[in-house]
Amino acid sequence: MTAGAEHEPRGFAVHTAPVGLADDGRDDLTVLISTVPAVVSAVFTRSRFAGPSVTLSRAAAADGVARGVVVLARNANVATGAEGESNAHEVRASVAQAVGLPEDELLIASTGVIGRQYPMSGIRDHLKALSPPFPEGGFERAARAIMTTDTRPKTACARVGRAVITGIAKGVGMLEPDMATLLAFFATDAQLAPDEQDRVFRRVMDRTFNAVSIDTDTSTSDTAALFANGLAGPVDLAEFEEALHEVALKLVKDIARDGEGAGKLIEVRVTGARDSAQAKRVGKAVVNSPLVKTAVHGGDPNWGRVAMAIGKCSADTDIDQGRVVIRFGDVPVYPPGLPGSGDEDDVRAAVAERMRGGEVVIGVHLGISDGAFTVYGCDLTEGYVRLNADYST
Repeated sequence: MTAGAEHEPRGFAVHTAPVGLADDGRDDLTVLISTVPAVVSAVFTRSRFAGPSVTLSRAAAADGVARGVVVLARNANVATGAEGESNAHEVRASVAQAVGLPEDELLIASTGVIGRQYPMSGIRDHLKALSPPFPEGGFERAARAIMTTDTRPKTACARVGRAVITGIAKGVGMLEPDMATLLAFFATDAQLAPDEQDRVFRRVMDRTFNAVSIDTDTSTSDTAALFANGLAGPVDLAEFEEALHEVALKLVKDIARDGEGAGKLIEVRVTGARDSAQAKRVGKAVVNSPLVKTAVHGGDPNWGRVAMAIGKCSADTDIDQGRVVIRFGDVPVYPPGLPGSGDEDDVRAAVAERMRGGEVVIGVHLGISDGAFTVYGCDLTEGYVRLNADYST
């Protein structure tokens, strides 16, 4: 299995263009289409304020058949009432008609500012002039066009047998997943049985995109989908899952590193839990703690903030501080006196050293059973506050 940006799956075409969703003139509309019939697996936000794009896409993906997605960036089309719902229907219908597909074989996703109507005049003018077929490839363009406050495009790919998996994603804030997170789209020319594809996709999403958190806020527009058109023929299912996990994990780490105002990636590895659900819960408590985040940002070796965050899981009564072990990288910090820890000053110096790089790894062993989970996040900086204080203005 190899990875590289030069690889793209066969039979996928991309169109991007500026349609006036923002005023900087960059591409903000994306159409990603399989040139042949495809199987789709998708997961979506559980937000009670989900937008019409999520509602339409959830219904379209329910039967496991879809050819692609249209994405509008920098306008969420959420909390826009009947007009916003009508506009989402119109955009999807117009693109579907232009590319010669039934509406229900096209997903739609929208991301950006909440509570604003689409600038439909510019969108209509562009959609009327669409002239497929679109050129095959172009995933890098698509990754750029779906960005909102991202500072860079996020792409990844891997090869499995004769097939290629390519993934693109956007997202830097409002990232606390619930079934999915942000916008993420995967395309592959592997041939997979629909039920097996769906099981693999959901397992990988749970271990990657459902393991990232930037600020504990869940987006109203979260969508993740995998389109498989089978042009490369069948692949080994276990190898495919490994390759998909590789692609998704790279995107997740890119997202965490690019978190709004972020300077450092935080990885929290929880082991020795009752089960993976408990491990995930504890990991999220640590990575979401503002005090842990700010300590990591400042390089402050205040490891007690990790102990505090674990202690917040008060409903997990089987967590006993007498059995817990905390590490920063390979440095044990709790309980005091563990082999290799040294005295208090040595520990603080060693932790400060581990916090100087761009990635900070925190290990938590609960000493209960063999449950494990790893979560990803980022530090909390002045840049996060500045960006979100001025987001809609």
